[in-house]
Amino acid sequence: MRWLAGFLFYKVLGWHLEDNFTSRSKKCVVIVAPHTSSFDFILGILVRKIMNIEFNFVGKQELFRPPFGWYFKWVGGAPLDRSGKKNKVESIAKVFEDKTVFRLALSPEGTREKTDKWRTGFYYIALKAEVPIVMVSFDYKLKKVKISDAFQPSGDFDSDFKTITNFYKGVEGKIKENF
Repeated sequence: MRWLAGFLFYKVLGWHLEDNFTSRSKKCVVIVAPHTSSFDFILGILVRKIMNIEFNFVGKQELFRPPFGWYFKWVGGAPLDRSGKKNKVESIAKVFEDKTVFRLALSPEGTREKTDKWRTGFYYIALKAEVPIVMVSFDYKLKKVKISDAFQPSGDFDSDFKTITNFYKGVEGKIKENF
């Protein structure tokens, strides 16, 4: 399957992978941007297979019940209890605590639609869980997926956020006007 993923990604689709994720952190928050199209999911699955590394996600706990719960766990999902007024950052940080390996992939935009600012939960999850952030860009103009090395947030939000957003400068999503 790894060979097939590489063939599709490199030869059929004509994409390139710039992988600087040297530390291969067992626990990290992976932010993927721009997220402007459903095709981003396909690219992500191909890159995940090429790298031979598991990336995870969280979803409402109801997704993990029969009949499809086993599938969502198999592809790297972890259930999140969103009942009541539970703090999502605390709940997700607890998932990191309970797992030996957990690389939480998410979109900081929180949508595929145009948004003026990113959600900041990913940053506070990384701080609370004491894990680094790995940045991934899907640049459709250059047909390149670029992956940063692990970046440990310092707690100085403004300084850290500037570093994070600089990584994405000049990147074009599939639907340009949505990024």
